[in-house]
Amino acid sequence: MRTDTRLRIARPTEQLERVVRFYREGLGWRVLDAFQGHEGVDGVMVGLPGALFHLEFTRARDRGGRAPAAEHLLVFYLPDEEEWLASVDRMLAAGYTAVPASNPYWDRNGLTFQDPDGYRVVLENSGSA
Repeated sequence: MRTDTRLRIARPTEQLERVVRFYREGLGWRVLDAFQGHEGVDGVMVGLPGALFHLEFTRARDRGGRAPAAEHLLVFYLPDEEEWLASVDRMLAAGYTAVPASNPYWDRNGLTFQDPDGYRVVLENSGSA
């Protein structure tokens, strides 16, 4: 596999609009694409234009998503302190509150936020990935 391979992480949700709001307003991402009624499924892709990764959230009319565990994490390594602080401030301004991490390692150099489905996003600031 090449280093320029694009990555899409896809997961179901029963709260499509609320989850998209979390990633748009909290992380400052954009809606990259969306679809409705594709074989009974609606979906929204969010991310940063030009990035090699993005998230796809889907809502199926006849089946829901499963509840996550506290260790289901998306970890973003933000070694620049100003960028990290801006990211944290954006989350707080959007109305999201940091939650204690299940693993205290993440609390030492970062903050963890929980999306409406219970999945967690860690904004980490130690600089080591």
